[in-house]
Amino acid sequence: MRQIKAIVEKYQIQLINAQSSKDRYTSILSRWRYGLNVKLVHTRRQTPQSVGGWLQNTFYTKGTDKIIVISEQLKKTFIRQGIPASHLEVIYNGVHPDFFAALDDNKVQALRSHYQLTPEDRVIGCVARLKKQDQLVRALQWLGKEVKLLLVGVEVGTFDELAHRLNLTQTILYAGKVKREELANYYALFDVFVLPSTTDGFGLVLIEAMGMGIPVIGTRSEGIIDVLENGKNGLLFEDGDDKGLADSIELIMNTPQVRNELIAAGRIAVQQTFTLERTIERYEQFFEALIGN
Repeated sequence: MRQIKAIVEKYQIQLINAQSSKDRYTSILSRWRYGLNVKLVHTRRQTPQSVGGWLQNTFYTKGTDKIIVISEQLKKTFIRQGIPASHLEVIYNGVHPDFFAALDDNKVQALRSHYQLTPEDRVIGCVARLKKQDQLVRALQWLGKEVKLLLVGVEVGTFDELAHRLNLTQTILYAGKVKREELANYYALFDVFVLPSTTDGFGLVLIEAMGMGIPVIGTRSEGIIDVLENGKNGLLFEDGDDKGLADSIELIMNTPQVRNELIAAGRIAVQQTFTLERTIERYEQFFEALIGN
């Protein structure tokens, strides 16, 4: 906390934006302890998982000037948990254009060879840490043998036991953890992208996939429904409805018109709403208004 005080005073900082749970506590306590003359804003990206309840919410509300959330649905969650609506500001995430520029066709072909993907194979992709991908594994039961599932971000073998029980061991492929600068090459392998999470406050990977021209499917849950409009720029399925998820995948794979419409609308959504430039612009406007510049 002394370091925060020293930095604020040395550089005459007017505003602190805390991004992680540790930063949130430290920033509030530092301002209180040292009487720092700074505005304090927290950014929240996920549904709250802690059990602090009303006491923690009061601490965050009293200790900050504003809380930024990354979706309208996440805002509603915080309101239900006792944070005043007037204390919350929605600013969507955005994707950097350099993400798409990192695509390397030679690396994509090398990955296709590595995973022994044939021209007939149809690849479902998911880029996420452990976020209910078991739903995706179970959905494979209703899809053809040419359909493969490539999981990026989870440990190799995570779903081997489930896959073995369902006789799907040859269908599931693992990439493990991948460096961000290499992710575009993995997205390029996907025919469909699925995010089966129920805890994402937004779902940045969805707009990355949409920007890459990949049709997307997500759980009908908070955050994701801020990004996806069912039947317009993506498809939604109910959490736990493995067959419904399989049907959505099949619809995209077997109906070119639906696939092409979702791809086109997804790209437009990213270009118009979910760019990093737009996110930065919104942050700057918000911060300047807060400090009175």
